[in-house]
Amino acid sequence: MRLEGVERDRKQWKECDVIEEEGLLDDEERRKGLPRKCYFLAFVLGFFILFSFFSLILWGASKQQKPMIAMKSVTFEQFRIQAGSDSTGVATDMISVNSTVRMSYRNKGTFFGVHIKKFYQSRKSQRSVAISLISDKIPLYGSGAALSSSTGTTTLPVALKLNFVVRSKAYVLGKLVKPKFNKRIDCVFAFDPKKLNVPISLQKACTYD
Repeated sequence: MRLEGVERDRKQWKECDVIEEEGLLDDEERRKGLPRKCYFLAFVLGFFILFSFFSLILWGASKQQKPMIAMKSVTFEQFRIQAGSDSTGVATDMISVNSTVRMSYRNKGTFFGVHIKKFYQSRKSQRSVAISLISDKIPLYGSGAALSSSTGTTTLPVALKLNFVVRSKAYVLGKLVKPKFNKRIDCVFAFDPKKLNVPISLQKACTYD
């Protein structure tokens, strides 16, 4: 009876020792596994913060290097006023204009090129750009009565206003850092019928915003 009791006590102690050892092993594995996860998460978070900070620096630096646009001249190849009617059949004088605008485009960026639709300007470079401006049979609704003549062209100077926006963008860090540059240009000048096919200077006639 005493031997059986002793054996029973030994088995219980062995079971307790095994349970305690398993508990210690579990705690040790947890202590070893937890830092690895923390290191991984810290690395991912740190990389994300550094990458975002680096991207913000690139974006800020690139925004300070806006393209420079300077209007040069406009040349009218055609300036014709003729009788016609609009799409609803209302009779009115119609104006048709063919002209070419020249401007210089300079990219000041030291580490990126600038894109416009079907246009690319490499870093730290510039070029002269010619743009065709064409209007075909635009209704005047009475405002062109004083301008029309028997020859189909005006004999008087005509005050004109040209306004448009040049939209550029740069891929500094792929599509992740893509600053955009918008330049609004307003030009006020006069067309002299005696200067057909002669460049009219726009250097002092335009404002930029």
